[in-house]
Amino acid sequence: MTTYPQLLVNVRVATKEGWEKNEAISAAIAKGEAELGNDGRILVRPSGTEPLIRVMAEGPDQAQLDRICNEIADVVKKEQG
Repeated sequence: MTTYPQLLVNVRVATKEGWEKNEAISAAIAKGEAELGNDGRILVRPSGTEPLIRVMAEGPDQAQLDRICNEIADVVKKEQG
């Protein structure tokens, strides 16, 4: 099993509701998934206990993960802020 770097970014939001139906957020996630291809994964989910959306990515390149997670997090902040 190959172990890849993992990055988690927590985004404080006004509401955790409806983010999964937001087209801008979905597009940002799809763009990140397309860039990673089969070399990594992206998981976006709401926190169970806090007003946060958690953005997690795994892949072979830490710099790429930083950029992808932060791009998704920026869209989440803008759309759900």
